[in-house]
Amino acid sequence: MNVRRFDALIVGGGGAGLRAALQLARSDYKVAVVSKVFPTRSHTVSAQGGITAALGNVDDDRWEWHFYDTVKGGDWLGDQDAIEFMCREAPSAVYELEHMGLPFSRLDNGRIYQRPFGGQSKNFGGEQATRTCAAADRTGHALLHTLYQQNLAARTQFFDEYFALDLVRDAEGYCLGVTALSIETGEPLLIEARATLLATGGGGRAFGNSSNALINTGDGLGMVLRAGLPLQDMEFWQFHPTGIAGVGCLITEGVRGEGGYLLNKQGERFMDRYAPHARDLAGRDVVARAIAIEIAEGRGCGPRGDYIDLKLDHLWEAAIAAKLPGIRDLSIRFAGVDPAHAPIPVAPTAHYMMGGIPTNLHGQVVAPARFGPEEPVPGLYAVGECACVSVHGANRLGGNSLLDLVVFGRAAGRHMLDYLRDNPYPRSMPDDAADASAARLARWERPGSERVAAISDDLRRTMQAHCSVFRTDISLRQGLAQLDALEARLAHAGLRDTSRVFNTARIEALELDNLVGVARATLVSAIHRTESRGAHTREDFPERDDERWLRHTLYARAEDQVDTKPVRLKPLTVESVKPKARVY
Repeated sequence: MNVRRFDALIVGGGGAGLRAALQLARSDYKVAVVSKVFPTRSHTVSAQGGITAALGNVDDDRWEWHFYDTVKGGDWLGDQDAIEFMCREAPSAVYELEHMGLPFSRLDNGRIYQRPFGGQSKNFGGEQATRTCAAADRTGHALLHTLYQQNLAARTQFFDEYFALDLVRDAEGYCLGVTALSIETGEPLLIEARATLLATGGGGRAFGNSSNALINTGDGLGMVLRAGLPLQDMEFWQFHPTGIAGVGCLITEGVRGEGGYLLNKQGERFMDRYAPHARDLAGRDVVARAIAIEIAEGRGCGPRGDYIDLKLDHLWEAAIAAKLPGIRDLSIRFAGVDPAHAPIPVAPTAHYMMGGIPTNLHGQVVAPARFGPEEPVPGLYAVGECACVSVHGANRLGGNSLLDLVVFGRAAGRHMLDYLRDNPYPRSMPDDAADASAARLARWERPGSERVAAISDDLRRTMQAHCSVFRTDISLRQGLAQLDALEARLAHAGLRDTSRVFNTARIEALELDNLVGVARATLVSAIHRTESRGAHTREDFPERDDERWLRHTLYARAEDQVDTKPVRLKPLTVESVKPKARVY
């Protein structure tokens, strides 16, 4: 393989990767970003509602209230030291983006516009907070373009449309870079780096009904599993309550923050039954379950009763055009409905992965040590949706995902600078560094009796049917058995087109390898967690069990092993938020 050498390597061109790359590039290190799409097409671009920070521009606000809401929103599975760090850093991270040029919407006094979002409160669970900073309903789009422009100015080097294959590690466990594949030419490449950061996003394309882009195939998670490292809390997937019915494309929580509300076929605002205080702005898992129950019990809308109405035509056309222009366009384009005149048909859609690659609050990937507590994997970092730091616990609050990207992207960049200073010279590359990747590529240079597309479709149907909003031991084990059969079929799959130039079929086959790993980690972890917590709802274990399960799960690919580790309940400086009943 051809070889390129850099000081630091970022895999993923979304918000998390670009924020970390910017931190490094501004310090005059040689930095590369590998992205399988042009960076401004990364999935961060689809984030709509905003980025949450206790600025207090509309109402009185404090980071301590944001901290409490995030702990409660995650159903006490989040690590409270990392949550405190994120909520404390939030205002400075937002102001930093503003100074970079992010075009936030403005209040009449010129300050950054903030809107209400689900699960956010004042005074530790009191009245609704107005905390989420927004650029209309295209906040992720604005953030991504801002960070990309700043990286261009800092002379970050981009490998656009390169697909990362595998991590490269030496015998002592140091990460030395990755192997990658040029989508344009089909040529493999070995990229060496003293520090490597994974920012590859989520794996939501494992589900049939998903708000995720086609590129969200869990590539970083597959790389970590193949390297023999574990994944954390993979049973926790957020099903956003308001995806366009039958399509999955997202209708932001900002619609409800601006005054929209949900109705069943009887015209009833049914959220009063499920969250009498917060109503339509309860935690996302609460609203998603409520919608699923309404549909299952026959109160869904439409000829098949398979969706709920999201009403916002009372907000006036001018307000919708000013604050929710992208949502109006999506609804007209994909639902055939103008929300200024009629309700949007919505249903829960697979949206966000709370689990992922375990890290500490510096972005270092951590793994269990043979003797003693977990230890960092030297030279390897992860941030964003592919990582599990864990600030989102069992259920992410809206607006905290963009915050996660920039806060921990910046933190990881800072720690990588220290690591590069402490490790000024590259380590020796093993002679067989690229052998595993070469074998994987060779495996997809032959025809087969099974088609990749058919297996991919069956995988998504399996996950949607057996590991969705509600779960049981029987349904999960049935899903795992079907996944075993799909993996057996995958061993006989091949490609009809084995050419190299822009062979997207080969990329899809490599993505399927990663999706299978994500699906297996999810099903096995969900079987082991015998309780209901946050987004993980077991009908056969309907109660939260803090005595047994106030712990993170760790899934390893070898023999489907599942271990656990304790949740960090001690914050950095304030008192711990003790577990209690989670009600809205």
